[in-house]
Parts: sequence; C-alpha cells; structure tokens
Amino acid sequence: MARQSRKSHHSRRYLRWLPTFAAVLTILVIWQVWVEAAHVPQTVMPSPTQIVDATVETWPTLWPATLTTLEEGAIGFLFAVAAGIMVGVGCYASKTLDAALFPLLYAAQTMPLISIAPLFLIWFGFETSGKIVIVAVFGLFPIAVQTIRGLRDVPRYYVDVALTCGATPVWTLWHVKLRVATRQIFGGIRISAAYTFATAATAEYLGARRGLGIWLQAAYNSFRMPLIFSATFMIIVLTCVLLIAVSLTERVLLGPADEDEDPDADQL
Repeated sequence: MARQSRKSHHSRRYLRWLPTFAAVLTILVIWQVWVEAAHVPQTVMPSPTQIVDATVETWPTLWPATLTTLEEGAIGFLFAVAAGIMVGVGCYASKTLDAALFPLLYAAQTMPLISIAPLFLIWFGFETSGKIVIVAVFGLFPIAVQTIRGLRDVPRYYVDVALTCGATPVWTLWHVKLRVATRQIFGGIRISAAYTFATAATAEYLGARRGLGIWLQAAYNSFRMPLIFSATFMIIVLTCVLLIAVSLTERVLLGPADEDEDPDADQL
C-alpha cells in the first residue's frame, strides 16, 4: 500500500508539469509559424530555429561566458545565503541590531542596480569579485526577511518543551527555532535564487571583462537578435538549475514538504 501510494504521488507530481510543457510547446510552435508566415526580419524577432542555430554556431564563445556568470552567481549566492541567515538570526535575537541593520538592508534593495554598479566598478574594477559582492548584497535581503519571519512564527510550545528539558535559550534558538523555521527560510532562498544570475548578468552588462552580460552587450551593439535570445536562454537555464539544486537540498535536509502537514487535518 505504501509503495502504491508513493507511486501515485509521483505520478500526480509529473502530471502537474504536463500543462507547462504543453504551453511552452504551443508558444514555440506559434512563434515559429508566425515568424515564417509573416516574414519577420531576424533583426526584429528571430524564430526558435534561428536562435538554436545561432546558439550552436557561437557555442565555443557562449559557453565560457556562461561559466563566468555561473561562477559569479553561484559564489555570490552562497555568500547571500550565509549572510542572510546570520543577519536574520541577529535581527531576530537583538532588537537593537534589527533597528540598526534592517532599514539599511531595505534601503539597499530599493536602490537600482544601475546606480550602485559604478561604485563597485570604482572599488573592484572589472573583476569578478565586484559582481560577486553585488549578487550577495542583492540576494541576502529576502533570505534575511524570511529567516526573521520564520523564527517569529515558530510555535511557542517548541520553545517551552526545549526549555523544560534544560536547554539554554541560545541552544533553543539554533537547534529548535532555526530548525522549525528552515522550511520558511528556504522560501527566501528560492526568491534569492530566482534573481541571482539575472543580477550577475546585469552587473556584467554595466561593466565587466567577460560574462553573459558582456555577451548581451556585444549582441545588442551588433543587432544580432538571435544571440540576445541565446544569452537569455542560458540565464534561464542557470536559474532553473539553481532552483532545482535548492529544492533538492531542501528535500534532503527536511524531506518532502507534504510530510510537514498534519495527517489529522482532513479529519477535523
């Protein structure tokens, strides 16, 4: 019974993706037919097949640019996760730190990247370190916010049980509250992951030596529309891979999300 239930659960999960695949396939077919039937110039809107051909043709230079953006985004994201959780825990534990740091973090998120990038160019030059810092700064805010919210939403009885068993408040914070709040923290990590490589590419576009941002800039300056779509597709692929990695990490550490549900909830 348990095996059949597990198979049924996996089947339902796969079936949920069918509408997405169908929608994507339909859009691609309509896109291809429209471009060919209307004789749309490649400089205005290339067809999917033209984009694929351009991607294959320029792959020897596109792949190294992708690796550069991957390096900047991945390292910056890891720093954002670590810093976001630490800042969130600190702001939760200390009202003074919350009052001091949280408004600054919020203000940093409201500033457009185009206004901050020149400062990082002055401080770090065109090297990858500046892009890593930008990704980390723009990525830690949602993680910090969800960490604070997750810790605040921990039911009181978890703390009461830990303290009754002789645990210290600090131990309870790190081993009980943070564990219960982990699922919500991963929500913030997902939000950060969704913008990681787009932020890295945008920072490169504003000033870098290599990367998908420079690739986009060169394609735009030469009016090669298929290459713009190729770089955009690579950013989407990198983002999807990172989101999958986050989901797999959450599943390994916490198990499936449905295991957290109350088994008696349907009987109430």
